[in-house]
Amino acid sequence: MISVYSVFDRISALSKMPLVLITLISSIGFAMLYSAADGSLAPWAYKQMIRFGVGFIIMLAVACTDIRVWMSLSYPIYGLSLILLIGVEVMGFVGMGAQRWIDLYVIQLQPSEIMKIALILALARYFHLTSLEDIFKFRNLLIPLVLILVPTVLVMRQPDLGTAMILMMSGAVLFFTTGVRLWKFLVAGGSVVAAIPIFWSMLHDYQRKRVLIFLDPESDPMKSGYHVTQSKIALGSGGWFGQGFMQGTQSHLSFLPEKQTDFIFTMFSEEFGFVGGCMLVVLFVMLLSYGFRIALSSRMHYARLVAIGINSTFFLYAFINMSMVMGMLPVVGVPLPLVSYGGTALLTLLMGQGLIFSASLYNEARTGRF
Repeated sequence: MISVYSVFDRISALSKMPLVLITLISSIGFAMLYSAADGSLAPWAYKQMIRFGVGFIIMLAVACTDIRVWMSLSYPIYGLSLILLIGVEVMGFVGMGAQRWIDLYVIQLQPSEIMKIALILALARYFHLTSLEDIFKFRNLLIPLVLILVPTVLVMRQPDLGTAMILMMSGAVLFFTTGVRLWKFLVAGGSVVAAIPIFWSMLHDYQRKRVLIFLDPESDPMKSGYHVTQSKIALGSGGWFGQGFMQGTQSHLSFLPEKQTDFIFTMFSEEFGFVGGCMLVVLFVMLLSYGFRIALSSRMHYARLVAIGINSTFFLYAFINMSMVMGMLPVVGVPLPLVSYGGTALLTLLMGQGLIFSASLYNEARTGRF
C-alpha cells in the first residue's frame, strides 16, 4: 500500500511550473466567466471553480499512479468509454440541439470528452506492444483504425463534428509518431476525401450551414453567419490593449453568443486586446512545451505516446477554438481548454495533464518496446 508520505513525496517531485501554468490559465477562465455573468460568480464561475478543485485533485491522483498501471487499464478505460458512448444513443438527453450527455444527477457526463483520453491510452498501448517491423504491415493497422473509427462514427451521430475531428486527428498524430509510413497517410487522406459525400450526408442541416457560412460568412449575416460575424466585430473592437475588464461592448450588450463556452476567447480578446490574446497563447505554448519535453525524455514508449497524444489533443482544442472564432474554421463547438465553461471537458483535460505528470514521475519505468 502506498503511504501518505510517499504520495506527498511524489507530489513534491512534480515540476511546479506546469502546475502554475494550469492554475493561471484556469484562473483566466474564472475571471472571464465572472465577466460573462456581468460581475457575478453565478451561474458559471463558481461552478467552474468547484470543478477545477475536484479536477486538480484527480490530476494529482493520476500523476501519483505509476504509468504502467495506466497502461494495464488502457483497454478497460477505452471499453468503458465506448459503452458510455453507446449509452448516449440509448439514454442520452438532448441539449443545444445535440444528444451528447448522460445525466448522472451529480454531473452531466459527456462521454465523447472521456473518449479523447481513452482513445490515446488504447492506441498508445497497442503501438507500445507492436514492433516497428509489424507496424510497417498494413494488416497490423486495422485494429487501431477500428479503435479510431468506431467512436468517431458514434460521435458524428450525436452530432459532434468538432470532437470527431479531434479523435481522428489525435489518432493520426499517434500513427505518425509510432512510425507509420507517409504513403499510408496519403492513401488514408485520399480515402477521407473520397468519403466526403458520406460524411456530408451524415451532417445535420445546421452543420452544413456552418460549413457553407465558413466559406461565405456574409451570405447570411443575421442567421447562420451571425456567430462568426459578431465574433470578428468583437475581436476587432478590442484593438491592441482591449476595452478593459467587463467593458467589452459586443459581449456585454449580448451581441456575442455563447460567450461563456465557444466564444470565450473572443470576449477575452475584446476586453484585453491583441496583446492579451497573445499572452494567453504564450501560456498555452509554455504548457505544451513542457508536455512535449516530457514526451521526448520518456524512456518508455507507452509514456512517450501518451504524452504526445495528450499534448496533441490539447493543442487541437486550442487551435480549433481560436481558429473558428476568427473565421478560419467552421464553428464546430470546441471549447477553449481550461478556460471555457464545461464540466467533463475540464475534468478530462486535467486528467490528461495528470497522465503527462505520471510519465514524468515514472520516467525510469520500462516495459516492452522503448
